[in-house]
Amino acid sequence: MNFSSLLTSKYFAPLFWTQFLGAFNDNLYKNALIILVTINAATYTSISIDLLIPLSGGIFILPFFLFSALAGQLADKFEKSKLIRFVKIGEINIMLLAGLGFYLENIWFMLAVLFFMGCQSSLFGPVKYSILPQHLSEEGLLKGNAFIEMGTFLAILLGTIVGGVLIMDREFGRLYISALVISIAVIGWLSSRKIPIAQSANKQLNINWNIFSETWNIIAAAAKSRLIFGTIIAISWFWFVGATLLSVLPLPGFTVDILYAKEQVITLLLALFSIGIGIGSVVAGKSKTLRKSLKWIIIGAIGISLTALDLSQVSSELMNINLLQGDEEVAAWHAMFKNPLTAHVLIDILLLGMSGGFYIVPLYVILQEHSAIESRSRTIAANNIINSLFMVVSAIATMLLLDNNVTLDMLFALIGLLNISIFVFLYWRFSAAVKNIVV
Repeated sequence: MNFSSLLTSKYFAPLFWTQFLGAFNDNLYKNALIILVTINAATYTSISIDLLIPLSGGIFILPFFLFSALAGQLADKFEKSKLIRFVKIGEINIMLLAGLGFYLENIWFMLAVLFFMGCQSSLFGPVKYSILPQHLSEEGLLKGNAFIEMGTFLAILLGTIVGGVLIMDREFGRLYISALVISIAVIGWLSSRKIPIAQSANKQLNINWNIFSETWNIIAAAAKSRLIFGTIIAISWFWFVGATLLSVLPLPGFTVDILYAKEQVITLLLALFSIGIGIGSVVAGKSKTLRKSLKWIIIGAIGISLTALDLSQVSSELMNINLLQGDEEVAAWHAMFKNPLTAHVLIDILLLGMSGGFYIVPLYVILQEHSAIESRSRTIAANNIINSLFMVVSAIATMLLLDNNVTLDMLFALIGLLNISIFVFLYWRFSAAVKNIVV
């Protein structure tokens, strides 16, 4: 199966566009909300904008801790295509509330909508990944996950850009955003109606409605398998590194102090990272079998460390140079390509994304193919919970390090060194389990 046939396959294309449109909508709304709050913070609330933005991120990610365990049970017990359609109907209703929130200009109502969006995303996550093995062969699964990862990051990029552009229209921006998120949600639901049936994996499953005990249960169950738990930790570490980088790259300390560029360069950096993820995912997805794809995990891990360390070195050089430039006007984004050092940084960002794509695709396939069929969705839910935990730890650690005078070049070096250390540990701890993967 080649990539072009996969994108036209009735067993994959509807799911791809359903998840792509959902990710696009999430980021469209989130970025529009953040910009709107940033511009009108004093009007909406007395809370500091420095607190509101991290609070928004926390509100969106909280449902992944609370409801992933329930989502995993539902995806194991019920037919998956029908469940996806219910989730997408939920998205339409949430986006109607989003439109009302923009109309009312009530910050707490808009933040509540953001929480509901997180709930909807947490319900979609386990079923999105667990339905793929029911519809695709091993080779198709590699390519399918490659497209899912590529599509997710491109949706993040496009949603962020479109949301930022539309909300800047002071007169009609909120109306444009409202109309678009509702329309996209409806199109996503229509796409979900084309997803073929994927029968229940465990009809006899008794739902545990205690989300806290079930969260513990599914994590403990995943931990019993060395292969599965090692894969979850490896995936979660990817999201730790990715979350750290994506939180640092937009900072003025990077765009202005290091790149000496205008704020518009943020979009360029996000675009390069997303394109890199897409390229790396597609390359890793070209493997014929899971065993043949395992080399990309090693190449990706080494690539992340080397490019992070190189980015640290180049950033340090640029900081030292820019300290001598005084108050000279910062450059436009297109000037980044003319300066060898800033062009070097842009190449590093692209290579970081590519390395991430190499690394993540085979790991998701391991998780899908080697989870027990009857509990696959709950295993993926456990992965989502631990991913979220790692991202929260990333945010806290980054804030603490930057507050304690750790410079960005030092932070990049720390990421590179930690990444290779964690990978060596994971390889030592779990390589014996990986060797049992059959061709």
